[in-house]
Amino acid sequence: MIELHDVGVTYADAARPVLTGVALTIPEGELALVVGRTGSGKSTLLRTINGLVPHFSGGTLHGRVLVDGRDTRTHRPRDLADIVGYVGQDPLAGFVTDTVEDELAYGMESLGLSTDVMRKRVEETLDLLGLAEVRSRPVVGLSGGQQQRVAIGSVLTTHPRVLVLDEPTSALDPVAAEDVLATLQRLVHDLGLTVVLAEHRLERVVQYADRVVLLPGEGRPVRHGLPGDVLADSPVAPPVVELGRVAGWSPLPLSVRDARRVAGPLRERLAGAPAPERRTTGGRTVASCSGLVVSYGRTPALRGVTTRLSAGEVVALMGRNGAGKSTLLKALVGMKRPTSGRVEVDGLAPAGLRPAELTRHVGMVPQVASDLLYASSVGRECVQADRDARVEPGTTLDLFGRLSPGVTLDHHPRDLSEGQRLTLALSVVLAARPPLLLLDEPTRGLDYAAKHRLVEILRDLAEAGHAVLLATHDVELVAEVADRVLVIADGDLVADGPTAEVVVSSPAFAPQIAKVLAPQQWLTPTEVAVALTSTEQVAP
Repeated sequence: MIELHDVGVTYADAARPVLTGVALTIPEGELALVVGRTGSGKSTLLRTINGLVPHFSGGTLHGRVLVDGRDTRTHRPRDLADIVGYVGQDPLAGFVTDTVEDELAYGMESLGLSTDVMRKRVEETLDLLGLAEVRSRPVVGLSGGQQQRVAIGSVLTTHPRVLVLDEPTSALDPVAAEDVLATLQRLVHDLGLTVVLAEHRLERVVQYADRVVLLPGEGRPVRHGLPGDVLADSPVAPPVVELGRVAGWSPLPLSVRDARRVAGPLRERLAGAPAPERRTTGGRTVASCSGLVVSYGRTPALRGVTTRLSAGEVVALMGRNGAGKSTLLKALVGMKRPTSGRVEVDGLAPAGLRPAELTRHVGMVPQVASDLLYASSVGRECVQADRDARVEPGTTLDLFGRLSPGVTLDHHPRDLSEGQRLTLALSVVLAARPPLLLLDEPTRGLDYAAKHRLVEILRDLAEAGHAVLLATHDVELVAEVADRVLVIADGDLVADGPTAEVVVSSPAFAPQIAKVLAPQQWLTPTEVAVALTSTEQVAP
C-alpha cells in the first residue's frame, strides 16, 4: 500500500537532510508506529505519504514515495485525498468550519458524497469517538482533547484507505486515548485500513502496532521491524519495556498484560525492599482557591473548587477532557474571573493585576505553546525573553538547550517541530522563575529524553521554592515528578492527595509500573532499579 524507495528530504537552508535513505514498505491492513526523538523527522516522514512534503513544505524530496501505486512527486495532496487521510499535530489549524457536525461532514462534501451517506457516517463517527454531546458546539470552544477527536473524526468520515496521524493521543485523557486507539485497531483488523502514526507516548500505542519504524536522527539509517525487535535497544521505549530491561526479562513485554504474566518473582524480590522516598511539602502557600466557581455563560466549568499550592511542590492536575483543568489554570493566571468564590496568588487576586505585575507572580504555558512565540528566530526569542524577565543574558537559551539540544539559533520558531516549539515556550516562561508556574499539557510532542530533562528542571524549580501546577494526561510524567495529584470531574475536585495514593488505585490514571506491580506502590522503572540494587546490597 505504501512504498518508500531511498527517500530523503532536505529543507532549504538546512545544514543536513531531515531524512536520508529511507527504504520501507507498509502493506495494506497494517498499523505502523513511527518513533524517534523530538526533531528526528517523524512529522516529515508522515507528510511525505500524502504529498505535503514537498508540495506544501518546500525543500527537496529524493527517492520515490508510492501510495496505492500513485507517485507523490506527480500527485499533489488533493490528488491523494480520496485514499489518504491526514491529521497533523495541531488539530485547530486544520479546521475549516465552525461546528463539530459541519467539520465531520466537510471532507465528504469535498468528495461529493450524497447527503444520506454523509448523515449516516457523521452519526457513526459521533458515537465512535464520543462526540455526540458536543455535535452542535463550535470547534474553537472545545477542549484540546475534544478538538483532537473531531480532527480524527473528520478524516474517518471520508473512509480513507490510508490514515496518517501525527501525535493522535497527545491531548487525550487515558480513557479517551484507549477508545481512539481501540477504534483504529478495529478499522485495521476488520476493514483493512492502513494506519501510520507517530506517537511519543509509546505506552499507549505500542501494543497495537504491527511494526515499529525507528528514526534515530542525525543522518543515521532508519530501522523497522517487529515492535519487540526494534524496541529491544531503542533509545526511546515505554516504561514497561524499561522495566523488562531492569528485570532482565526476555522477550521484553510490550503491554501491562504481558508484564504481569512474568512479574510474580519480581514482586517477591521487591516485597522486602524499602519503600521509595517521596517528597513531602509543607511550605508557604503560594496560591489558593476557596469555593471557586467559574462559568462560561450559564454553564459552570468549575464548581466550588477549594485547594492550595505550596512553595516547593509539584502538583499534577488530572481529569478527562473537558473536566475543567484548563479553566482552573486560567483562573489562577487571571484569564478567567471567578463567578463566585476566591482565587489568590501571593495573596493577590490575579484577575486584577496588570500584565507586567502579573508575570512577577505567575507564569503559564498554554496548550498552544506557539501563542507565546513571536520573534523571527530562536536566538532573538531567547534574547527578548531574557530582557522581559530581567535575567542574565543566556538564561533562556540555556534552558532551551537542556530541553532541545542541537537546535540552531537562526531557526524560525514556526520551522521547529511541535515538541521543539513547546520547549522554547517553556524556556521563555521558566526563565522568569515566577513563584507559581502553570503548565497546560507540557509534554505534547516531547520524547522520553526531553521529558526527563523537563522533570529535572521542574524538580530544580521546586527545590528553589517555586510551586508548579501542571495539567496533564501524561500519567508517566505524573509518576516521575508530581508530589500531589488533583483530580477534577465535571468541574468538581474529586481527589486531592499524595501521588502514589491517588494514582495507584485509579484504573485510568495509574502508570504502567503501578499496574504491573500492584498492589505494591512502585511508580517508575527508576524506583524499581534502585530498590533492586538495595536488596542485592543487603543480601547475604
